[in-house]
Amino acid sequence: MDTNELMEKANKSILYTSKKPDIIMQKGKGMYLWDTEGKKYLDFMGGWAVTCLGHCPDVMKEALINQGSELINASPAFYNTPLIKFADLLIQISAFDRVFFTSTGAEANEGAIKLARKYGAKKLNGAYEIITTINGFHGRTLATMSATGKKVWEKLYAPKIPGFIHVPFNDIDAVKKAINKNTCAVMLEPIQGEGGVNVANVEYIKELRSLCDQNGVLLIFDEIQTGIGRTGKMFAYEHYDIVPDIMTLAKGIGGGYPLAAMLTREELNIFEPGDQGGTYTNQPLGMAVGYAVVKEILGKNILENVNIQGDYIVEGLNGIKNEFGFKDIRGKGLLIAVDLPCDNAVQVVNECLEDGLLLNAPKPHTLRIMPPLIVSKEDTDEMLKILNGVLKKVAG
Repeated sequence: MDTNELMEKANKSILYTSKKPDIIMQKGKGMYLWDTEGKKYLDFMGGWAVTCLGHCPDVMKEALINQGSELINASPAFYNTPLIKFADLLIQISAFDRVFFTSTGAEANEGAIKLARKYGAKKLNGAYEIITTINGFHGRTLATMSATGKKVWEKLYAPKIPGFIHVPFNDIDAVKKAINKNTCAVMLEPIQGEGGVNVANVEYIKELRSLCDQNGVLLIFDEIQTGIGRTGKMFAYEHYDIVPDIMTLAKGIGGGYPLAAMLTREELNIFEPGDQGGTYTNQPLGMAVGYAVVKEILGKNILENVNIQGDYIVEGLNGIKNEFGFKDIRGKGLLIAVDLPCDNAVQVVNECLEDGLLLNAPKPHTLRIMPPLIVSKEDTDEMLKILNGVLKKVAG
């Protein structure tokens, strides 16, 4: 079946939820994807920060084959060996004591919301409100969309789930004003990914931790995008010298396999049977893949590479900043944003696609760069060459 026939079937059978280009990805290896026509694409989007080890890494293939031949799913009613090994590994490398696994980041955030409200019911006289940030992003379920601070979502799927208060990001005074007797938690991304790669200030986070402690409310870090090495440390909270009460992970934790997790302290081990669960929680195949991915990151100096390559990308962008009038370059590690002088980021992304480069535009004037953590200087040189040509074309 050729590409045209496949596209015709796709347009007839797949529910429309977003505009996609008329290409069909066929295979991937390392930093590259190939479509059904054989065209090659350098991937600096990384499946939206998902393919942390690149495409089809051997360590993931081996984990899938080995575990798939032994046990794929035993139901969440039982423990399994990969589950215990992976949970133990995450506890060893983090500041947390307990972990709950899910398939998606939205589910992990739902779990965090439930746990915070359970805590509010048990410890704070029924407090249930969660303070979140404007331009934050927490998922696409009704509850996580309600938590998300996107203006365009305010009236979508009304009525929303009540109990979320949105305040400006990096504004500690706004949080102080919003906290009240109904507050059970503050929830935010340490770096807003979908919001345009907005980095939380160190003092803001430190004050936020103190404020939560003073008021007896929980601090939740959504590290769906920043966790598992993306920022140059295994977890972004490590940049701030504080520890949140709850942390959620997804994207990079599975290297492309659908996997997510919620981690918390022992004091919050308060769910009762029936409060939380899911058919695919703890399934052995996902546990084996997640374990293999995290062990690979820990054992191959990948965090060092993230810092080196992140600096190299920023250096390269600064080298063309004045020529193209970039308004700002920001981020941490391999989560980087570039603000363009006008609202043509989508056009730039589309032109890059034509020239074999995958980038993302989270805002009309912003490019987001989030390649696999295995990216090399040669890859960045190629990315900058293509981007430079596209920006000249667009400017012309």
